[in-house]
Amino acid sequence: MSSARREIALLANPVAGMGRAAGVADEALARLRAAGIVVHALAGRDADEALDLARAAVADGVDALVVVGGDGIVNLGLQATATTPTPLGIVPAGTGNDVARYVGLTRKDPLAATDRVVRALTTGSRRTFDLARTGGRFYATVLAAGFDALVNERANRMTWPRGQMRYNLATLLELRTFEPRPYVLDLDGRTLTTEAMLVAIGNGPSFGGGLRIAEGALLDDGLLDVVIIKPISKPELVRTYPRLFKGTHTTHPQYERHLVRRVTVAAPGIVGYADGERFGPLPLTIECVPAALEVLA
Repeated sequence: MSSARREIALLANPVAGMGRAAGVADEALARLRAAGIVVHALAGRDADEALDLARAAVADGVDALVVVGGDGIVNLGLQATATTPTPLGIVPAGTGNDVARYVGLTRKDPLAATDRVVRALTTGSRRTFDLARTGGRFYATVLAAGFDALVNERANRMTWPRGQMRYNLATLLELRTFEPRPYVLDLDGRTLTTEAMLVAIGNGPSFGGGLRIAEGALLDDGLLDVVIIKPISKPELVRTYPRLFKGTHTTHPQYERHLVRRVTVAAPGIVGYADGERFGPLPLTIECVPAALEVLA
């Protein structure tokens, strides 16, 4: 396909951002077409069909796959584009938008994000990211494998309230009964047995809408950041939580960090979540896949 023609596929999650993404997708579509870009708007009946459509578009040779929504739709998009030469474009319109933050985008100005896609398609500007892979699935941000994962699991069972408040309530409910879990980790062949409140496997530094749990994680170093928060009291956990937004929790005496290429994490009763998506019960083995993703930037 001629690069001068600039033909892309556009995939949106219409329910992201409590329904905001649908309107953003319409605006982005109009903006892209006004710039002379041929846009194929993809609409799957469910996530599986949307992924099939995205993979087919990539196989057909589109110049980019552009996704509109939050980290969930980004995760779907990178399943189609990872380890291919097709770049991923992001127009943030979700609740979390951590991957968008990695490239300096916010949901406050989705049209500016769309304009960046247009410029990148014109100039060829790209950023190359590592990805993490487990069980054949990729993720870009952080795999939650502790207290934070239990909060996600509870929040997904709740129908009220909507948005971030649901996660805040789930956090309070989970905190009432949570106890540290016994973990066994294989860190590049070295076994570590410990109790922990939280274990997180970071490809990037943040998840959950800006929680910088893996502060210092780099997207292009070929390594995963394994973060462990060892047992602390519940009041101390509540006091420490706000520090996650600034990344200053790294000075806490119960904080531990390991840099690895591959990790297996096992603990009872934990389901892993990454990019806001359910990845499945532990144990999980996660490996870094260097330079796996091209992002329009």
